[in-house]
Amino acid sequence: MCVMCNPAFADAFRNYAFPSRRQILRSAAAATASAFICETATSAAAQAEEASLQDLANRFDQPSLPRVTIFRAREIITLDPDKPSTTGVAVLGDRILAVGSVDELQSVAGGQPYVIDDTFADKVITPGLIAQHDHPLLTGLTMVSEIIAIEDWVLPSGVVPAANSPSEYRARLAAANAKLANPVELLVTWGYHPVFHGPLTRSDLDQISSTRPIIVWHRSAHEFIVNSKALRAYGIDAAFVADLPAAAQKQCDLAEGHFWEGGMFGVIPKLLPAIATPDRLRRGLEFVVRYYHANGVTLGCEPGGLFSKQLQDAQNAVLSRADSPFRFYFIPDGKSINAAFPDTTISETEKVLGWGEGMTAMMPGAIKLFADGAIYSLAMRVREPYSGGGNGEWIMEPEFFARAFKVYWDAGYQIHVHVNGDAGLDTVLDNVETNMRRHPRYDHRTVAIHLAVSQKDQVERMRRLGVIISANPYYVRALADAYSKDGLGPERADNMVRLGDIERAGISYSLHSDMPMAPGQPLFLMHCAVNRTTVSGRVAAPDQRATRLGALKGVTLSAAHSLRLENDMGSIVTGKLANFSILEDNPLTVDAAKIKDIPVWGTVFEGKVRPVV
Repeated sequence: MCVMCNPAFADAFRNYAFPSRRQILRSAAAATASAFICETATSAAAQAEEASLQDLANRFDQPSLPRVTIFRAREIITLDPDKPSTTGVAVLGDRILAVGSVDELQSVAGGQPYVIDDTFADKVITPGLIAQHDHPLLTGLTMVSEIIAIEDWVLPSGVVPAANSPSEYRARLAAANAKLANPVELLVTWGYHPVFHGPLTRSDLDQISSTRPIIVWHRSAHEFIVNSKALRAYGIDAAFVADLPAAAQKQCDLAEGHFWEGGMFGVIPKLLPAIATPDRLRRGLEFVVRYYHANGVTLGCEPGGLFSKQLQDAQNAVLSRADSPFRFYFIPDGKSINAAFPDTTISETEKVLGWGEGMTAMMPGAIKLFADGAIYSLAMRVREPYSGGGNGEWIMEPEFFARAFKVYWDAGYQIHVHVNGDAGLDTVLDNVETNMRRHPRYDHRTVAIHLAVSQKDQVERMRRLGVIISANPYYVRALADAYSKDGLGPERADNMVRLGDIERAGISYSLHSDMPMAPGQPLFLMHCAVNRTTVSGRVAAPDQRATRLGALKGVTLSAAHSLRLENDMGSIVTGKLANFSILEDNPLTVDAAKIKDIPVWGTVFEGKVRPVV
């Protein structure tokens, strides 16, 4: 059907007089796209085509149509199966009006004013990249700390090299202490990992300095090790620990200055005022804006950040600015809310929805819960066999988890669950199945987050239960070599993040960095998923590699799906937001080993061109 014969097109202009801007754009966009895709026309249609868009608008006594921008590109990867690749996209305001070659878009424009923008004529356009699960507060605070980590960190200010041995770590820590002229100034360092850097205790830190507080933030961000001066300075003593919940007390070792998982959450209120000063917060969050934009991100999300209105306001002060190059969503922490308000959990959760502003927002109808501990801490719960006298940690004890899960399930929430071990995943899936049998829900989209260690039988169970995945493919690159020798063994370590099995099962999966758990670079995550190369250069479990198309969807369309935003973003189709990432090469066709090296020119964010400066 041609443009003039299409009833949807006439409907678009009938709707044009109404005040809803989104309705106008969606209707007009759908009509133009419908006109574009027709390849044949009747003689009546041919006659109708002689009238321009402007003529038709005038016939209905409507005001002049707004000007359209047609972006020309070397290639546009749309992720639309009906038109996977093209060279032009027409944008009206913040929405996509039509997709096709520039000639095709011009031919259907008629008299509607338009401009052709050739800025991207030699670039590749993809749907706007999505940072599906990152932590801006943690990212900001860790990146402005003294970074001594297990890998290089490529930052706008330069490369911070890895510390690959215990001796190198201790030398770097001593040097960081020595460069602080004030002997009582706080030293915060992030990136320590005992598998790579050896044991570290309170007494070790006391030997480095007895006059300044030293806070060592574990690579997982789920543990602290502090010196005696820090314990005294921040009021962390035996009486304080005794007042913590019983589960948290078990995850504190005052003699060693070590606090992990529940114990870490227990001491955060004591340490945070020192770590998150206004200056450190501002500098860290401004880093976040620069960093994510430089990596092509057009949308970010944090599931389950710290439950604090004051900290949310601090994040809003930077991230909500009108000139931000991306929007950022936050999903509330159901663990903290349910623990504090067991009888009024849902009403208290709904109060949090007003905490966003401007370019930040709390995501309605979504909640974050936690199963077992962090993979970086080897604190996940695993199935037998295991060695070492222990089997990880629970962040939420199973009874607590089940109670909170049921409350949010019954209220219709999409539940995002932090889970790392296969035994932890069993607990999560048991809860999904119990609640589906008790109170079935259509399209609940429960999200299993991280999915470090899982088994093949669990993949089929997830498919059957309708669970989707948010995976961190960086675990394989960073940890498979080390954990093959110490921690998981070769079979479990190599098969971490089994995306091959998940993709073959037809389960929707997204990719995330959980930054600072991995670099917040969507193309790097795609690279990790597609290649599965470890730090030594070997390929871990080749059959668990993701396809390129699946991995690209993992940072675009499937990421949007995991956040229930697929109707507005994730692919380049009519009516969606005009969010694009502008690349120098095509991640679907470039040498697979070079996906991570593709330069990012910038973005188009809600119709506005945003180059990386």
